[in-house]
Amino acid sequence: MTKVKVGIVGGTGYTGVELLRLLANHPNAEVEAITSRGEAGTPVAEMFPNLRGFYDIAFSEPHIEKLKACDIVFFATPHGVAMSMTPELIEAGVKVIDLAADFRIENLDVWESWYGMPHACPNIMDEVVYGLPELFREKIKTARVIANPGCYPTAVQLGFQPLLKAGLIDIDHLIADAKSGVSGAGRGAKVGSLAAETSEGFKAYGINGHRHLPEIKQGLELMADSQVNLTFVPHLIPTIRGIEATLYGKLTKNVSQEELQELFENTYAQEPFVDVMPANSLPDTRLVKGSNMCRMAVYRPAGGDIVVVTAVIDNLVKGAAGQAVQNMNIMFDLEEDAGLNHVALLP
Repeated sequence: MTKVKVGIVGGTGYTGVELLRLLANHPNAEVEAITSRGEAGTPVAEMFPNLRGFYDIAFSEPHIEKLKACDIVFFATPHGVAMSMTPELIEAGVKVIDLAADFRIENLDVWESWYGMPHACPNIMDEVVYGLPELFREKIKTARVIANPGCYPTAVQLGFQPLLKAGLIDIDHLIADAKSGVSGAGRGAKVGSLAAETSEGFKAYGINGHRHLPEIKQGLELMADSQVNLTFVPHLIPTIRGIEATLYGKLTKNVSQEELQELFENTYAQEPFVDVMPANSLPDTRLVKGSNMCRMAVYRPAGGDIVVVTAVIDNLVKGAAGQAVQNMNIMFDLEEDAGLNHVALLP
């Protein structure tokens, strides 16, 4: 059986521990290194007791030589870390998947304006592959560097893709109204993430500009083969996990509800982690909690000229660590669902 030696840089955040959870039962993965500058020497199972019995390894300093002994390295780190180490790793033959945003935006002037720092390795951007398997599976197979998509961008792009590729909606008036659980803000101690600040509340944020906007537009424009005008408004909801994206488009052709349903079902018929639910379904974030599945439904309300798509994912799985493992599986010619066959948790 093929064994893949895995390194994880930044193993103490939510995406890091989610990677550890998923890889613990992966039949082909052997985690060789888990790094954390602040927790070096601390056993993984001491920090995360849910992993007791699965990992007999401690966090270590992110020494490049140790990471070079891996087949693949995941970066579950703040923006700016992966791009500082990736060139040396790929030169040593190590594949890289970055779960942050260092490689997601092709236009580096746009990237630098949103992330406020110079890009450290523009010379490797030409070979970076955007890791949305439903669009780029063939390129992922031979990639050395994967830009793992953001959580909001995953749900929004998957929801809009069938409509844009079929040329059915007005690309000048796209709306993405999206909501995320608090874990999307990361594990750091922040006042805005406290239970007393988020419970029993519901608010929009980033209305004048969210860093996922250029990433989403980049993907939608590739689908439409044209510039698009997108209004993207994220919201914070008082849950831990989950993203729900309600997407609106104005139809440019007269297609029925039945035809829309058929379009979505045909688009994703062969996709292991996209579930187009039956007509009149209402996708719920609870239906994907802990799983790598994206579930969606399409509507033409009251037979009007607006089409509505609702898509749900777990922001830490299909929106982050699960999609990263899915990409790893494709890169190493493993079963695409290896380590990812988790049924969503209910209740």
